[in-house]
Amino acid sequence: MKISDGNWLIQPGLTLIHPIQVFDVEQQGNEMVVYAAPRDVRERTWQLDTPLFTLRFFSPQEGVVGVRIEHFQGAIDNGPHYPLNVQKDVNVEMQNTAEFAELKSGNLSVRVTKGEFWSLDFLRNGERITGSQVKNNGYVQDSNTARNYLFERLDLGVGETVYGLGERFTALVRNGQTVDTWNRDGGTSTEQSYKNIPFYLTNRGYGVLVNHPECVSFEIGSEKVSKVQFSVEGEYLEYFVIDGPTPKAVLERYTRLTGRPALPPAWSFGLWLTTSFTTNYDEATVNSFIDGMTERDLPLHVFHFDCFWMKAFQWCDFEWDPVTFPDPEGMIRRLKAKGLKICVWINPYIGQKSPVFRDLKEKDYLLKRPDGSLWQWDKWQPGLAIYDFTNPEACAWYASKLKGLVDIGVDCFKTDFGERIPTDVVWHNGADPQKMHNHYAYIYNELVWNVLKETVGEQEAVLFARSASVGAQQFPVHWGGDCYANYESMAESLRGGLSIGLSGFGFWSHDIGGFENTAPAHVYKRWCAFGLLSSHSRLHGSKSYRVPWAYDEESCDVVRHFTELKCRMMPYLYRQAALAHETGTPMLRAMMLEFPDDPACDYLDRQYMLGDAVLVAPVFSEAGDVQFYLPEGRWTHLWRNDEVQGGRWLKQQHDFRSLPVYVRENTLLALGNNSQKPDYAWHEGTAFQLFNLVDGAEAISQVPAANGAVVFTLKATRCGNSVTVKGEGEACGWSLCLRNVPQVAEVQGGTVTRSEWGAVVTPEHNELVITL
Repeated sequence: MKISDGNWLIQPGLTLIHPIQVFDVEQQGNEMVVYAAPRDVRERTWQLDTPLFTLRFFSPQEGVVGVRIEHFQGAIDNGPHYPLNVQKDVNVEMQNTAEFAELKSGNLSVRVTKGEFWSLDFLRNGERITGSQVKNNGYVQDSNTARNYLFERLDLGVGETVYGLGERFTALVRNGQTVDTWNRDGGTSTEQSYKNIPFYLTNRGYGVLVNHPECVSFEIGSEKVSKVQFSVEGEYLEYFVIDGPTPKAVLERYTRLTGRPALPPAWSFGLWLTTSFTTNYDEATVNSFIDGMTERDLPLHVFHFDCFWMKAFQWCDFEWDPVTFPDPEGMIRRLKAKGLKICVWINPYIGQKSPVFRDLKEKDYLLKRPDGSLWQWDKWQPGLAIYDFTNPEACAWYASKLKGLVDIGVDCFKTDFGERIPTDVVWHNGADPQKMHNHYAYIYNELVWNVLKETVGEQEAVLFARSASVGAQQFPVHWGGDCYANYESMAESLRGGLSIGLSGFGFWSHDIGGFENTAPAHVYKRWCAFGLLSSHSRLHGSKSYRVPWAYDEESCDVVRHFTELKCRMMPYLYRQAALAHETGTPMLRAMMLEFPDDPACDYLDRQYMLGDAVLVAPVFSEAGDVQFYLPEGRWTHLWRNDEVQGGRWLKQQHDFRSLPVYVRENTLLALGNNSQKPDYAWHEGTAFQLFNLVDGAEAISQVPAANGAVVFTLKATRCGNSVTVKGEGEACGWSLCLRNVPQVAEVQGGTVTRSEWGAVVTPEHNELVITL
């Protein structure tokens, strides 16, 4: 919400009350409680007829400081609340002097200044990183609507840039934007978002989570150009400042607080193909797609059935359409015999035409209005109603249907929708409808995730989810929603992926080729390269099929090339996936996340790091022209083998089977020996590639098993012209290629041959000494 009207005035109808002067400070257990008045209250007569703010400062985890600003404390709180991992008895230090009161957790502290001029400051090792001064937080009374709000304005320094707030398709840097965190089904071409996360981080190495499931209104360097303002309706405002000091460290702490992404199974990193949405299909059509992929030597790993596996107007009652699919169990068995995993579409709604609708209504499994009638409308499905997942019996019924699908061979679910949740309703558990609007996405996906965890096991569980709220990163994978089939939408999809990665989500995908309309072949081919160099890769559309031969024959070559490349990269990619699970660092990373000290990376939104070592710059033009930035150091193209000195911009042109994919120096990249599937023994026949190991540097590669645990580690160190390579753990038949090394003078512990890229060393054991 806009509070001010320029620099001097406030919006008509608003009355503002600010904490101005500290009246008292108390220590209550591990909390520091500050009572602050909006005027001088030192004299007793001034202590009458005045509000008094209660500010609570606490630490839910080391390096995280919570602030709760309260006006009235008598409001009813029916939840829901974010599922935070709050630690008890965090070690905090408190000071209460004549000048200030301070609480410290780790290297982060919050300080409230006493005296005439209010100041609330956050410091890292004593140095201020942000905060708010007098009249930059407080209570808003809106006589226009008879509603009340609390707000905070935290300072932005010169050159400070803001990121996150969920999956957003607008400019990557949030400065200058107004954002209301309210989940909407708005596609990828608007300011609306399927995944609103009231968390942001900045290039100064700290983050802020506003701990409110309801709508939080952000003004990011917009209303006040040197402030991030956030406000919520009600009588309290609670937020957490999260220390870094790097952006990666912020995400590590944030996901420790809100939940780490689960590790998806290895097979989910392969190529997914769908029926598309409104296209005609039956088992014969499905088989024509799958057999067509096989006939063209196109690796395929997951097949997805979109909405019309069920009867029209009955979604979602989990009953296969008997006309289109008379033998679903047999069909799934036949498809799985071809080596495929099976996914089916679901959503949390049901049309009243379904035979089970009346029974669900009578059992109170569906969401109601305050007068006791069902909440219904005709959007999406006629007479659509919504499952009330605050009712345990409704959850059990829904889960039983999912388990029935798993019993006949379904491996995973595309959990679509969950954004259009009304507020003129009464929930079974009495939850606040405003807070449930966004949070519904969490309980919906959690329910489906728990079914998979119970039936197929946690190591095999995976979703394809569209809506999300805080904590939903624990249930991967998420995809970007409805995009158009053009370069502009491809670029906005990438911005959404970078944004959601900076909001704590480790795994992300998008509809390759665009969802709406049909792309020209050149867009499809460029998008395939981008899509297969994302964490997860799915060919999906709306009114047309996405099989590559529907575009042109070269599309088949492109899909084959990049699918095989991704399968070979799986030892590297799955280790990066394990790191996302362990630390919260996303697989697809904004450049500023990996290079926080390079200011040229702050605004880059047309390229990304795939893990910590590989830079990808998708091509957004038919001619293949692409402009991108390489940070300092020497970079080598993954398969073209050209070396480039970084710290500068480059212009290149690429055909459809290429794009800028550069590996940074001092990288030991692990490639597998299988180009046909993602799930294989990555430690067998691993081809390690060593890129520009500089004197005095060390490069380490860790090859994981299917559970993410490291089974083999290879370490290379260089001293002068000598490179020492040591391996630990299980490995079978590995080799090492020293990229761009023209000659090797001597090898101790192995033999050397030449390749088109450099010297290939085959070890006799797990230790080598190479003289260059």
